[in-house]
Amino acid sequence: MTTLVLATTNAGKLREIRDVLAGLAIEVRALADFPAIAEPEETGRTFEENARAKALYYAGATGALVVAEDSGLEIDALDRAPGVYSARFGGDRAPTYPEKFALVYRMLDERGAPESTARFACALALSRPGEILFEARGTIEGRITSPPRGSGGFGYDPIFFYPPFGCTLAEVPAERKTSVSHRGQAFRRLGEYLEAQGSRLTAQDSRLRVENVRRATL
Repeated sequence: MTTLVLATTNAGKLREIRDVLAGLAIEVRALADFPAIAEPEETGRTFEENARAKALYYAGATGALVVAEDSGLEIDALDRAPGVYSARFGGDRAPTYPEKFALVYRMLDERGAPESTARFACALALSRPGEILFEARGTIEGRITSPPRGSGGFGYDPIFFYPPFGCTLAEVPAERKTSVSHRGQAFRRLGEYLEAQGSRLTAQDSRLRVENVRRATL
């Protein structure tokens, strides 16, 4: 059975990804299953660059097959900010999401666009040590709404209004959100790739693990 490491410590993301990949003939592991690994700096200018860098970094650190993702909110009236800086948006001035929401509202008011169109984007990369094997991207279009609504989801979900649902992503059950979300789209494509590879990917990963062990004993 193929072992796949999810390169994130975000509990909400881990839950969503495990749900999407459930039913596949793979063993899903988290970074918490390994000795502490220092987080890499996210210096990419795009979600794709960050996803690739994290996947290669953690594959090298664990010697395993790793999938990493980078995702965030792009608000059109803010020139697609916060984008790759979504988790760090506002820095020390806005360490919590309610504070980030307030900052978004203030910036949109200054530009006269309180309900700007926006999207969530997710890029993922699957890697083994030294090589990217697969990449996928997912997006979901909506707009910013005020005040925040809903207690589900995580991150910016309470201020992201999704027109087909007529509510925010924080107001729907997790399964319904994942059926349309940016992360759900990207990881369903990964699931299709893993299923198509089947035993070929498992055998390749096994040879890599054997080679890693052999080198470690030299």
